[in-house]
Amino acid sequence: MTSPALHDLGAHAWEPHLHASYLLRPELALAQARASEARWQRGEQQGPLDGVPVTIKDNIATLGDPVPLGTAATDLTPAAADAPPSARLKEAGAVLVCKTTMPDYGMLSSGLSTFHALARNPWDLSKTPGGSSAGAGAAAAAGYGPLHVGTDIGGSLRLPAGWCGIFSLKPSLGRIPIDPPYTGRAAGPMTRTVADAALMMQVLSLPDARDSMSLPYQAIAWDQFDRGSDRLRGLRIGLLMDAGCGLPVEPEVQAAILAAARLFEQAGAIVEPMAPFLTPAMLSGMDNAWRLRSHLDLAALSPTKKAVVLPYIRDWADSGAGLNGAQAFAAFSQFHATRLATVKACAPYDYVLSPTSPMPAFAAELPSPTNDPLRPLEHIAFTVPFNMSEQPASSVNCGYTLGGLPIGLQIAGQRFDDLGVLQLSHAFEQMRGPQRPWPVPPVA
Repeated sequence: MTSPALHDLGAHAWEPHLHASYLLRPELALAQARASEARWQRGEQQGPLDGVPVTIKDNIATLGDPVPLGTAATDLTPAAADAPPSARLKEAGAVLVCKTTMPDYGMLSSGLSTFHALARNPWDLSKTPGGSSAGAGAAAAAGYGPLHVGTDIGGSLRLPAGWCGIFSLKPSLGRIPIDPPYTGRAAGPMTRTVADAALMMQVLSLPDARDSMSLPYQAIAWDQFDRGSDRLRGLRIGLLMDAGCGLPVEPEVQAAILAAARLFEQAGAIVEPMAPFLTPAMLSGMDNAWRLRSHLDLAALSPTKKAVVLPYIRDWADSGAGLNGAQAFAAFSQFHATRLATVKACAPYDYVLSPTSPMPAFAAELPSPTNDPLRPLEHIAFTVPFNMSEQPASSVNCGYTLGGLPIGLQIAGQRFDDLGVLQLSHAFEQMRGPQRPWPVPPVA
């Protein structure tokens, strides 16, 4: 039977509808909570998160648990160690409520998976929560606890945050150690508020030598996240409404972002339109590079294993099989070309505002908004540049469609200015006015 604590968190009532959780084990969570209670009673608490419920994404290893990576093609071998984010949370005494669901290999911006049940959005169960941190986004919006950890290589924190109406920070590359590390990959907090994300950053940003791409540890004053309102006057902010390629921004999204920009102007910031800088060649090059990498990964599987991978992902990956050496080199070069273009475009500004995504959440059953494996990345043109440039970028809710779906505002900062992005995001939270009540589970 689910514990009263998990009833209070909302997981019990929501889970049959959302499918946000993997390894939901109430008895283990309750044991962790009791151990935390005993520490507090002895005055021996382990840190600011001792006893606080958290969830961790499927692909972030937790000791002794399988890491299915969202796909039925993975062998369910227990992890030999906690990955850095898991280790830091456990050391801080956080209570692991569950792991959260993701699509096959994290290669979709939806919750469609051959291993997990289809994840859905609590604001509208017919819609996706986004991905690849699908379960984390849904769990945060539904109240499975206050703190959640996801990962992002092209938008996988910010897209579900935008579509689920929550907050997320994709930090500067290496700010939060992760294992395995690679180009563009970041772990980050997914929460309902900037304050909770700042609290998580105190723990998640602690050093771990396993990440060969991690930044030197800095004792950043994360508790000063609420100083943003004092900094707005005179800030130079770029407003990016055209990514340069990909899907066009839908009218309701455009109206919400422009309204957010006006709030910054009214607070004294200097907001200037930005010219688009991401090109179709950059986006298609990164797409081709990821296709080829995934094709090689799938080719290493047995035919039986490969056959159970989501057909959309198989078709997408195998379309890269014909790339020759020169084409592969040209494709991988677009990661660096994107980095250079992004850094150059952002250099004149303290921060950049843009849509998180050009559209609100799409149908839950679709792998991507286009539902076309040959056009899979056209919705990530606002998010992926900041993975490649290693700049911090958040998504914070800035409005709703007429149908009641959240709309995400992306706030990007200069490289290493993670605290500044949190501060600007918190300032916007104060300016944006009251939000709609969080969704509640359907009545049985």
